[in-house]
Amino acid sequence: MPATATAGRLGARVWISFAIITLIWGSTWLVIKTQLGVVPPSWSVTWRFLVGGTAMLLMCLATGKSLRLTARQHGFALIVAVMQFVLNFNLVYRAEQHVTSGLVALSFALLLVPNAVLAALFLGQRITLRFALGSALGIIGVLLLFARDLLLPGADDREILTGLGLAFAGVFSASIANVMQASPAGRAMPLEGGLAWSMLYGAALNAGVALVLAGPPVIDPSPAYLAGVAYLGLVASALAFSLYYAIIRAIGPGPAAYSGVVIPIVAMALSTLFEAYVWSPLALLGCGLALAGLVVALRSRR
Repeated sequence: MPATATAGRLGARVWISFAIITLIWGSTWLVIKTQLGVVPPSWSVTWRFLVGGTAMLLMCLATGKSLRLTARQHGFALIVAVMQFVLNFNLVYRAEQHVTSGLVALSFALLLVPNAVLAALFLGQRITLRFALGSALGIIGVLLLFARDLLLPGADDREILTGLGLAFAGVFSASIANVMQASPAGRAMPLEGGLAWSMLYGAALNAGVALVLAGPPVIDPSPAYLAGVAYLGLVASALAFSLYYAIIRAIGPGPAAYSGVVIPIVAMALSTLFEAYVWSPLALLGCGLALAGLVVALRSRR
């Protein structure tokens, strides 16, 4: 890992941002359910990033954050838009039509694997033995957390394979965008301005995809749907991605992606409150292993 990612260098700001991100994205699995049904997934994704991108644009204008990008940086922002805000989210929303949200969350716990490997290949960031061990503990923990979903009797194997295939494709496309943020070109871009352009490009591209796949624009005027769009656009996109990309630049894509291991735990905790989820002994063991893996993976090197 580079100096910014070595242990002992994770300051309070990084930890606070990490906690906020996991709380926000841990709640989105419940909110995304309000986006499925009446509105085709591509249009729901479009509205989400239209709201998120507009919010980032207005924030930059209000605070004086730079929106100026060179032609090459606009191209960079466009690629990030395709990988993170078009392919990733269209694939995730469609994956949830085939498998439980728990299995989709499980697939995103594996994000730290391509993030760490791609960062090692293209950025020269070393994968330490401690990080590898912590990652393995975390992944095993999440597997145990969702053991009931994996072993669900009578499940349609074709549906499961289709859903997991879509989710894993979304994970890989997100990983490419994550590693791009930690590259020299990514670090040279203004964070907020680059994110504003990427989300707006993403909204435009998603609208094109939606027109082709689903026809004219569709929106559900129900309060639940509109509130979901607002939350996903403003909080889960504009705020959360600003914090997440800042963490990637600070500690590297591999450690930052460990949020994907903690997020399912938050999601299941919220499910306990709102959906009467009952924790099994395996799920409790999985939660413990995942949190232990977090400590091992991100603690300072001796």
